[in-house]
Amino acid sequence: MPVVAATGYQTLGQCECGAQQLSSNKRDWEGRLRPGHNGSIVPGMKTEKATFGAGCFWGVEETFRNLKGVVSTAVGYAGGTKDNPSYEDVCTDETGHAEVVEMEFDPSQIRYDQLLDVFWSNHNPTLLNRQGPDVGKQYRSVIFYHSSEQKAAAESSKNELEKSRRFNRPIVTQIEPAPRFWRAEEYHQRYLEKRGQSHCAI
Repeated sequence: MPVVAATGYQTLGQCECGAQQLSSNKRDWEGRLRPGHNGSIVPGMKTEKATFGAGCFWGVEETFRNLKGVVSTAVGYAGGTKDNPSYEDVCTDETGHAEVVEMEFDPSQIRYDQLLDVFWSNHNPTLLNRQGPDVGKQYRSVIFYHSSEQKAAAESSKNELEKSRRFNRPIVTQIEPAPRFWRAEEYHQRYLEKRGQSHCAI
């Protein structure tokens, strides 16, 4: 996904996406993947929301979309100052928005702490405002929590990860209350699925 040259950042090629970064634990989650899972919310189902930013949202959505228990996903923008921003607006790096994936999940099938495990395992949380070749605040690592329970779980998982010394640099992931989510343009939704890809090409 290109970064607009006017931002002052170097113009870059397509993103690597969270789907292929730091995937050392990917095999641990293969048992939870359901290829071709479209996801649907059935009457009476109790779902919760989760929102994560981990770089280019194309690959991040593809990773979470295929988890058993995740019933719907949407990519969009959150955490900035401009209402209803366009992709072009966000790429100026002046709106403050992050590219994020908002999902509905069934906690009886997958717990929030398990979603956090997938989040940490599929991007580099020590990189400030970038992932792979993509540079800018929109690619920052961020967890937007929807409840006090999610906040506590996110902070606990971050602390545990720091204690594990899995990374040799400090984790810069932000943990913030979920702001308004602005759904991205339709061509961004399930971008990789539409093209028969599982991750972005460089």
